[in-house]
Amino acid sequence: MKNRHKNILRSMLLATGLLASLGTQVQAQESPMEEDFFKIMRISSPEGTLLEVGGLTVLPNGKLGVSTRRGDIFIVENPTSAQPFFRRFASGLHEVLGLAYRDGALYAAQRGELTKMTDTNNDGKADLFETVYAWPLSGNYHEYSFGPKIAPDGSFFVSANLGFPNPWWHAKSLVPMRGWMMRITEDGKMEPWATGLRSPAGLGMIDGEMFYAENQGDWVGSGGIWHVKKGAFTVHPGGLRWADRPDSPVKLKQEQIFSKIKPREEFDDSGEPVKPENMQNEDFVTMYDMKEEIPGLQTPAVWLPHGILGISNSEIVKIPEENFGPFGGQLLVGDQGQSKIMRVVMEEVNGEYQGIAFDFRGGFQSGVLRMAWAPDGSLFVGETSRGWGAAGDANQGLQRLVWNNKLPFEMRTVKAMPDGFEIEFTKPVDRKSAEDLASYGVDSYIYKYHAVYGSPPVNMATLPVKGVKVSEDGMKARLIVDNLRKGYIHHIKLDGVRAKDNYYSLVHPTGYYTLNNIPEGQKLSMSEVSTINSAVATQQKANTVKSAQKNTASAAAKGAKSASPAQAKAVALDYDKDIKPLLAKNTCLACHNTDKKQVGPAFREVAKRKYADKQIVQLIHEPKPENWPSYATPMPPMPQVPEAEALKIASWINSLK
Repeated sequence: MKNRHKNILRSMLLATGLLASLGTQVQAQESPMEEDFFKIMRISSPEGTLLEVGGLTVLPNGKLGVSTRRGDIFIVENPTSAQPFFRRFASGLHEVLGLAYRDGALYAAQRGELTKMTDTNNDGKADLFETVYAWPLSGNYHEYSFGPKIAPDGSFFVSANLGFPNPWWHAKSLVPMRGWMMRITEDGKMEPWATGLRSPAGLGMIDGEMFYAENQGDWVGSGGIWHVKKGAFTVHPGGLRWADRPDSPVKLKQEQIFSKIKPREEFDDSGEPVKPENMQNEDFVTMYDMKEEIPGLQTPAVWLPHGILGISNSEIVKIPEENFGPFGGQLLVGDQGQSKIMRVVMEEVNGEYQGIAFDFRGGFQSGVLRMAWAPDGSLFVGETSRGWGAAGDANQGLQRLVWNNKLPFEMRTVKAMPDGFEIEFTKPVDRKSAEDLASYGVDSYIYKYHAVYGSPPVNMATLPVKGVKVSEDGMKARLIVDNLRKGYIHHIKLDGVRAKDNYYSLVHPTGYYTLNNIPEGQKLSMSEVSTINSAVATQQKANTVKSAQKNTASAAAKGAKSASPAQAKAVALDYDKDIKPLLAKNTCLACHNTDKKQVGPAFREVAKRKYADKQIVQLIHEPKPENWPSYATPMPPMPQVPEAEALKIASWINSLK
């Protein structure tokens, strides 16, 4: 009976052409992965040392400066060796979440000030502490301060978080300069630079211009990278409370935002505050919609889709031209919650930055908060999970990312074109696979701009790929894509493209391009491009054997009826085949693990609650953080998860009991 069922299944696969595609998938699984090119190495620290790294800086002599959330600063000698030596340079500071070096001194961003530290007697310890500039504190726990980053003119940039009062879901600027980027000079003068910041955990001085990584939250549908122009308003209206200061370059008022978008400060019948939730089937606006109406509103240069490219984005660093092979000159962005690093490539179109983001390297032992380049070309990675939770087995750490000089098959860059996108590869592509439209897919979507915590993807659409032109050397593929949408994220998928030499699949076959502007220029004509589409040919072939399919499907169904209910259930709940792809697609794995507590509870812990399947579906669509009070990061509503998929996930979770 088993052989008969196998033969029936094989006949069905052959009839639909799926057997060949399954073979390709098997081959793709054997392709190298990110860990085959970039190795994570541990840096040994003294026993009992809790690093919880908040800042990293490399000194001219190659030593590494490390600041911690617990207020310590270490100088690490021989940091890339097997036996680095840690020397405590300073202690007793207030949660140092940034560190920089200049002219023999270290500069640290404490919670309430920029501090200069100098070792005047050369004994290896700081003995002179000078306040460069201090800013107010209310005492709220969420008032983190980040930086400094040193500008080409020698000034310092520091950012200040909004506070989380009661209720926590409406972040506010409780004291001046909270929610602001500040420019501070060596002589202690502060210039307000921009506002709209909510939780700007990662600053980056890139080619003399200021960028920062924002985290999802109220008013912030997803994390992303913002270019911080002087006088800009980025996203959150909290800091606008201080826009009427005489020295403010921002002239926008909170009332101007609230007149267009409700602040959603809601209360129940007893007068208690109620957390606003995402409303389905409502009229909504996007940041791009509001850009025309709100002067100075700065939309993200690059969105980092929440749950896919991180959940709490952090440090931004530029890869030196001589480092990491084909990726020199591009950007790396850390993520604290998912304990990984993304790669970003930006371009300037019509005076604004935009670009594409890819996954790069995951698997760090704790949340990636800070990065700095070692003299040998490797990357120091400072980590912590305290307060937020993070993937990985440790709650803190210091590691190093090392390239083995082998060339991965990747999309090196993606550039916007008047009629689509041009993709450049690190290695030549197999022409047959690259000229097949079935190898490509493009979707687009965006987020709501509202006072709710986060946003589901909205206005989702599949964009037809009409043609592809592969360069003679196989290093580029230019796509004609219908219905490009300004202000939207374009999810570009190259699942079917293979390398010329070994038919490997791309290490990371997907990227997310933020299209702020569509460039002008020459469009391709259809006579220049390939329009071959093997998916269409396969469908046509399948139609010719429709009757055979029906017969074999009927036979398979009869065979399936003979299987016991227990066997049928086991097949339906197969993790690798049926469940894991759904968890990955719907970003569940960003915060949850089957057995271990991560950002959210383990699936096995959820199973212990004995929710019915439909209850779990309801909690996926409309979570109740009060059910899990020990978790600092609330789960956002996920109404975009199809009910059928949510039911399948729920059924699998409950099978873990």
